Amino acid sequence: MPEFTTLRLDLSAPVARLTLARPERLNALSPQALQELISASEALAQADDAKVVVVSGQGRAFCAGFDIDTISGPPDRDRIDLGRRMADAVGQIPALTVAAIHGHCVGGGLVLAAACDVRVAADGTRFSIPEVELGIPLAWGGIPRLVRELGPAVTKELVLSCRPFTAVEAHALRFLNRVVPDDDLQAEVEAVAAELAKRPRFLIRQTKQLVDALVEDAYSTRQSFRDAEVTMAAAHDEESLAAMRRYLQERGRRTQRD
Repeated sequence: MPEFTTLRLDLSAPVARLTLARPERLNALSPQALQELISASEALAQADDAKVVVVSGQGRAFCAGFDIDTISGPPDRDRIDLGRRMADAVGQIPALTVAAIHGHCVGGGLVLAAACDVRVAADGTRFSIPEVELGIPLAWGGIPRLVRELGPAVTKELVLSCRPFTAVEAHALRFLNRVVPDDDLQAEVEAVAAELAKRPRFLIRQTKQLVDALVEDAYSTRQSFRDAEVTMAAAHDEESLAAMRRYLQERGRRTQRD
């Protein structure tokens, strides 16, 4: 098994665990973290005894999205495309994936959660999709994944307004399976994972494959490789660049105040 520095991988059966492990960065997804998530997903795809995989984050947040502090130099298509490859890799894990969400679930972190099969959140979780405010599109196959879960009208509103929303609203929108008190999240996720792991491995995987195939027919992610092209084009759009400058300036002011 490969070695990881940004996450922890436990291949125990029947419940495996994939844990984001950059708590000092609220588990923000650097290029290295994205690559390690791809490698971990590939390892899980070979873990034949795993029926369920719990996906979680260390520290105060599930995932704060892409780590914008790692952006440097001109846009690079391969680096931009890492997020799509990550979401596809997580979505293709044969075992059933259960996301345990707490703290913040932002942007690319929300795409990661959407790539999981079952989602349980603490009621104090705050969700947001700030990409358009930052002057970039929601990429990584995020649009079709959100349309699958939320429908087209809600996806447009949340992506373009960039407003935060609560776990209660996310549950009402059917993005979440369950919402529980913050202190009960770990116990609830363990109970859900244990209950699902009682089922025959063959039927878990076949059910997941059938549901995913039907959803893919309706809302395909096959064109998501074009997300990188749109992101690179945004880097040459003056209005988008101005939005990015405003976002980074405000972020700098918030950091100074904190």
